[in-house]
Amino acid sequence: MRNKIISLSLISLAVFSCLFTMQNCQTKTDTIENIAAGPNAIVGDQQCKSCHAKQYNDWIKSDHFKAIQKPTDSTVLGNFNNAGFNADGVTSHFYKKDSTFYINTQGDDGKNHDYPIKYTFGFYPLQQYLVEFPGGKLQATRLSWDSKQNKWFHQYPSQKIDAHDWLHWTGNAQNWNTMCAVCHSTNLKKNYDIEKDTYNTSFDVLNVSCEACHGPGKNHIAYIGTADYQKGNKIKNSLLQLAKNSKQLDQINTCAPCHSLQTGIAADQTNSAELLDNYIPQIPNTERFHADGQVNDEDYTYASFLQSKMFSRGVECSSCHNPHSGKLILPGNQTCISCHAKTYDSPSHHFHTTNTAGAECKNCHAPSKIYMGNDVRYDHAFRVPRPDLSVQYATPNACTNCHKEKTAKWAADAVVKWYGPKRIYHFAEDLIPGSQLNEKSEAHLLKLWADTSVPKIIKATAINYLGSIHTVTSLNTLLDALKNNDAQIKYEALRSLLAFSNEIQDKNTVAALLNDKVRAVRIAAAALVNSFGKNGVPEQYLSAYQNAKGEQEKSLLYQADFAHGNIAIGDFYQQNENFPAAEKFYLRAIQKDSLANLARLQLAVAYSTQGKNNAALDILKMAIHTDPKNETAWYNIALLYSELKDNKHSLESFDKAYQLKSLNPSVYYNYGLLLQQNSQAKKAIEVLLQGFKINPTDEKINYALAYVYVQNKQASKAMEYARLLKNNQPNNPEYEGLFKVLGL
Repeated sequence: MRNKIISLSLISLAVFSCLFTMQNCQTKTDTIENIAAGPNAIVGDQQCKSCHAKQYNDWIKSDHFKAIQKPTDSTVLGNFNNAGFNADGVTSHFYKKDSTFYINTQGDDGKNHDYPIKYTFGFYPLQQYLVEFPGGKLQATRLSWDSKQNKWFHQYPSQKIDAHDWLHWTGNAQNWNTMCAVCHSTNLKKNYDIEKDTYNTSFDVLNVSCEACHGPGKNHIAYIGTADYQKGNKIKNSLLQLAKNSKQLDQINTCAPCHSLQTGIAADQTNSAELLDNYIPQIPNTERFHADGQVNDEDYTYASFLQSKMFSRGVECSSCHNPHSGKLILPGNQTCISCHAKTYDSPSHHFHTTNTAGAECKNCHAPSKIYMGNDVRYDHAFRVPRPDLSVQYATPNACTNCHKEKTAKWAADAVVKWYGPKRIYHFAEDLIPGSQLNEKSEAHLLKLWADTSVPKIIKATAINYLGSIHTVTSLNTLLDALKNNDAQIKYEALRSLLAFSNEIQDKNTVAALLNDKVRAVRIAAAALVNSFGKNGVPEQYLSAYQNAKGEQEKSLLYQADFAHGNIAIGDFYQQNENFPAAEKFYLRAIQKDSLANLARLQLAVAYSTQGKNNAALDILKMAIHTDPKNETAWYNIALLYSELKDNKHSLESFDKAYQLKSLNPSVYYNYGLLLQQNSQAKKAIEVLLQGFKINPTDEKINYALAYVYVQNKQASKAMEYARLLKNNQPNNPEYEGLFKVLGL
């Protein structure tokens, strides 16, 4: 009898379960239009796996799934069994108490403390650990677990970092909320409170889940239950982002925010296919890349891949990688020869023994570099090795990346022996000399700009460099670049034109971009128009300017939790003559990074502009104390002493900047003229000639040399520099008196 009752109960449960399933899977009568118009939302990966089991099973094995996890015996890889580790003057201890994992290590006060682990961070080849601090801050430990060799290690060995340093694991540089979080969780909101300097960071799914790439799934699930869908009347993408057969850029731009160096524009992201509506990617200039465009700092592949021929031929991330597991679709060289001829995978092409490292395509065409201590990453520019350029310019090459004991000349000779003396042109041949920013650079950069075969991201880099070459040709080229359809090129052109803001005649050309469809372009246009001054905004664009300027301010404030973000905010307010706000953010920058001397230099300008010269003097002295070799700090304090009529200290400070071999022409110009005023003509000429040697085209240097020679009755020597001025600035009223004295 009891068994019968149990059977009846099971039947009842089965019927209830069936009814429940039918209720949830029955055909809905709602229309696609109503669903698409309604609010969407994140539903979580569990809602996806029943229909997408293969993709789900691939994903749970991926680095995305393991990007951040709660600490358990299965997720924590490190040895917390009362293990110890001593490195760079810090002794740390790892242990577990009850169900909590702890690290005992140096805190921000220089003393050791017990820190409970809030989350694991990453998985392979290394795992870090997140510790929660007051104000909602999570910090990533410098102590990391090497998942390949199963040992503790310091990511940056032999670097003793002071407990109060910005780079200390408790400092701003290792803060999860601002540096890492957005790419390790789904729909993360930083939620930073500027006034309280606290976070209320939130996410919908802890790790990088399905909807991190495909967008919210609520409307998608509702749509597949409609009669239209079940009858086969399907619409493209089924109300998801990045569905099957998406366009190349849709896919790449979905991956790019986390696989590139970029700056987020604002908290309110727009649903846009244009990357620069929400992010500003780093271009491959020498700030973070080698002069030829090869990766130097971590670029997370985007800026490299956009340089490649593969990108230009329509290759996308999923051409090589399973987008759900992250693994290569095919092993080793098979990935490459699935598109390329099989002859490339033979000694007749690579001249290395089969099944050795030298025979692997990636080691020649995507050379690797180690980041974070043990993480090997490959350069996705997929270029042909050019050791001949290494011989000429000391750039890296794949050959000596492996054959470290050999020279670039040895590698270049081997390439000639194997492939003959001629090399197919590569944009690096012009990008490298263009990056040197000397008198020969402009021609190379103009060639890159004009060559239709050059990748757009390299054109954007050339445009970026032209901002440092102050000629009429550069100015006209930058203005021409504003007409380009590529958002990154327009953005870089606007940024470069800041160096020419006083020389732009047709301000409407710039102001028109205040209405550009791309947010980053509008913001850059606002910054440039702002440099024109209060009366420099064309009347018909006043409304657009105010809107774009608001976007600019909002974007800058989004970076207020980052030390250098505060400097940029301070600069914005200083340019708009809101000095109390500028002072506030410069001081915040110094508080977050005590070594942020740029903030001190800018704060001194804010004080000086308001007539607070003593305060400016104090902050500049602090800058020099922080970094005695900062030639800009010495130059600025020299100018301030000069304004205070303290010639003795002014000359001493100018000489410090001079001895530090400053590249700023104004150092030589001002120092030379001050020496002349103080009857030190010989020293004045020596200083000005050194400035001329560094920058022979600088008009101030040429003027000062001509002036000093005239003052010392050496008209014949003055003539050389006056003629250069006359050729370049024939109608400049500032030089009329000099020209008249010399009969020019």
